[in-house]
Amino acid sequence: MVKNAPYRFADFESIVIKYGEPHHMVNEYNTKTHHYQYLDKNDVLISDTLKLRKDDLLYLHRKAMELGFWNLDNDMTTPRPDSTVGREIPRFYVEYNYKDKSKKVTLDADYAGNPKMKDAAKTVVDEILKMLAEAQAR
Repeated sequence: MVKNAPYRFADFESIVIKYGEPHHMVNEYNTKTHHYQYLDKNDVLISDTLKLRKDDLLYLHRKAMELGFWNLDNDMTTPRPDSTVGREIPRFYVEYNYKDKSKKVTLDADYAGNPKMKDAAKTVVDEILKMLAEAQAR
């Protein structure tokens, strides 16, 4: 059954994550290019190279599968009356890329939709960020 799953690890290519304020998502990581850019505690933009191991990527793939990432809505953002409202609310963008398809989810921290879907998306984000922190500590 797993071999015929719609998103197989054998077809895996990359994960992209971006996060920050909606119009200023400067924190980003791409597993294909190994480019990691983030704001440190002093709001200084740091650009680094960070490579995740194959086991790390397999873990993230399986975690996304376990949490039902493929079934999440692509747009989990909160509608705003104009661009000045909610400017400071964190936004997360996660993209899993495979040979023939990809899954992209954009999530606002204050998303008021289905709580189970929001929790699943937030957990995927948390797992990726945790994995990046672990890889950086090595």
